[in-house]
Amino acid sequence: MSCEKYCGCQRLMEMLAASGKNYNMEKIREACDYAESLHAGQFRVSGEPYISHPVAVAEIVASLGLDTNSICAALLHDTVEDCSDKTDLREIEERFGKEVAMLVDGLTKLVTPNIEDKEEAHIENIRKMLLAMSRDVRVIFIKLCDRLHNMRTLAVKPDPKRRTTALETMHVYAPLAHRLGMQKLKQELENLCISYLDPIGYAEIQSYIEEKYGENVNFIENLQKQVAKRLEENHIHFELKGRIKSVYSIYRKMFSQNKNFDQIYDFYALRIIVDTELECYTAFGLIHEMFKSVPGRFKDYISTPKPNMYQSLHTTVIGREGIPFEVQIRTWDMHHVAEYGIAAHWKYKSGEKSKEEIDKKLEWISRLLETEDEAKDPDEFIDALKTDIFHDETFVFTPKGDVIALPQGATVIDFAYAIHSGVGNKMVGAKINGTIVPIDRVPETGDIVEILTSSSSKGPSRDWLNIVKTSEARTKIRGWFKKEKRSENIAAGKSMIDAEIRHFTKTCTEAKRNEMVAAVGKRLGFMSADDLYNTLGYGGISMGKLSGKLRDEYERTLGAEEAEAQAQEKQNMTVEQVKTVATPKTVRSGGGIVVDGETGCQVKFARCCNPLPGDDVVGFITKGFGISIHKSDCPNVLNAKRLPENESRWVEAHWENESPTSSNQSMYEAQITVYVVDRLGIVADISVALSDMKVFLLQINTTGSNSGRTIINLKISCKNVEHYHSIVSRLKSIDGVVDVTRGFS
Repeated sequence: MSCEKYCGCQRLMEMLAASGKNYNMEKIREACDYAESLHAGQFRVSGEPYISHPVAVAEIVASLGLDTNSICAALLHDTVEDCSDKTDLREIEERFGKEVAMLVDGLTKLVTPNIEDKEEAHIENIRKMLLAMSRDVRVIFIKLCDRLHNMRTLAVKPDPKRRTTALETMHVYAPLAHRLGMQKLKQELENLCISYLDPIGYAEIQSYIEEKYGENVNFIENLQKQVAKRLEENHIHFELKGRIKSVYSIYRKMFSQNKNFDQIYDFYALRIIVDTELECYTAFGLIHEMFKSVPGRFKDYISTPKPNMYQSLHTTVIGREGIPFEVQIRTWDMHHVAEYGIAAHWKYKSGEKSKEEIDKKLEWISRLLETEDEAKDPDEFIDALKTDIFHDETFVFTPKGDVIALPQGATVIDFAYAIHSGVGNKMVGAKINGTIVPIDRVPETGDIVEILTSSSSKGPSRDWLNIVKTSEARTKIRGWFKKEKRSENIAAGKSMIDAEIRHFTKTCTEAKRNEMVAAVGKRLGFMSADDLYNTLGYGGISMGKLSGKLRDEYERTLGAEEAEAQAQEKQNMTVEQVKTVATPKTVRSGGGIVVDGETGCQVKFARCCNPLPGDDVVGFITKGFGISIHKSDCPNVLNAKRLPENESRWVEAHWENESPTSSNQSMYEAQITVYVVDRLGIVADISVALSDMKVFLLQINTTGSNSGRTIINLKISCKNVEHYHSIVSRLKSIDGVVDVTRGFS
């Protein structure tokens, strides 16, 4: 079947031809045909051929006015990831050029990331995307178009997938669109997200909008007539647009700012687009002559643009009907940037803006990626992402009148480092509006901030790392300590690790400690233990991230030795002397479970049946303690399911896949009852057998019986059902063992 008939490529070609832009139609046609051949036989969840998705993405990319290579990359963006058996980046480069291959590579997820968990893999994909974006901003334009089409077609996915995708879009992609100034795309993403995340709230607000608009159906139309007449009288060339506030914007104000519907003053808005900046201020004066202004509701984003380049005059006034409304006034150039952000340079200026100017507007990406070089902690990278991209801005002034944009909550220290690292490193104090203030003071919009410096300053304090808000300041402070205080950092890092290891054992020798630290450092990519100590000392990685890895390494190196020593000691015990014995646990108390399609839920494993990976499981919603996971054939489950009041509290659950050969595979508690002939040394034989299999013995208790046999209850660490069966088989081979059953007798 031809591409025109099958995937709408012809519609795309007609759209490009009608745009009047000078596209390489032959190259785009070839990319469409190639993508169709690679995706042949693949279908979306809706049943549509998969090629319909990249074609739709290419159409959205074209609507932004992007170039030929961007449209080709949009058509090919899923080929390397989803058709790896048919193509690769080298072939795409040979067919379509190095630039298209680079864009496709930036859009391709890490297919087999060497990362321990899904969260870190997800963060690495975001890192890769931002790195590609720093090299060519078109990567994120195409990715946003890809996400927009996925959101438009999300209804066919199961509910857990809808919520996961909507959350990721709300937390990552919509803020990125906002940071790039792409308000039109951002607003559609936000409205789609909230319709899936809170469908009841979405429907309630939509109903409220329709009701309020119905009450004042002619309000916007009458306003436009009044304003148009006054502008014409003053010989201003203009375009007027009326609008109603979006569902998400109202949702955010009502639910996040705890406002009721009547407190939203910009439900109605007029947008006036004029030719010159001077006419913006003239129109602003005319509006204030016509209507009464609302105090404190004027913002001049023309003289002080937002970091995403947005420029406009905003004012809220009250109409003659007593209804408040917002007026936005801007030039056509400002309007194009407000709607399309940096993409406006392609759509309206034919790419004539120099690469240097665009790169300057994207400096914040480079600053963010500096955090990646300084910190190996993925949580810190996400924190920096949230601060530097997903924030509201505060605009403060230097004594010379320069405007510095800071995230809300940023301190005067952040301000100092935003000016220059040399200013921050020599800072000894600060003034706000001429008054000396503490260095943790948070300036407000409009404040004039002066940084006091001294050439005799000894540099920043480590405490500043706990005060600053921006990743830029944190990175520069760490950079100073990394360069100037390496010996102090190493000593501080050693002290922190020693304190952590003391929680594990009192018998760890210096040699073993060094072995553990070196192994952990190697896993994290450090060349030496001192490099790890140094990074920990200056704050480049948190102790919280090292703690779990140190414990894993301890259990690998020392845990096996202790278990073997304990087994040797038990050879001299009689049955009557054996009591409960605790050894280091590798047992995970939660995780590894997918509940109703969602991972990361708060779960606990029921002690009545101790489920293992491989068992059929079911979840029970407890009151205040998360979800309890049971074996499906657990007697307690069978009894509880007979009670009608529990019917709504059962949820589907299954085990998350783990590689059986993974060295990081999770361990779980298993209970075993061993029936043995009462003979001297049999408990020691069982302990030695478990030690030989590198199975941790977590608990052991014995009871006698009238038949001359002994019952031994064991609690052990176990990977899964298959591992359990191999343990049982080994125990049954021990002389004197009569039977082995699962669970306690």
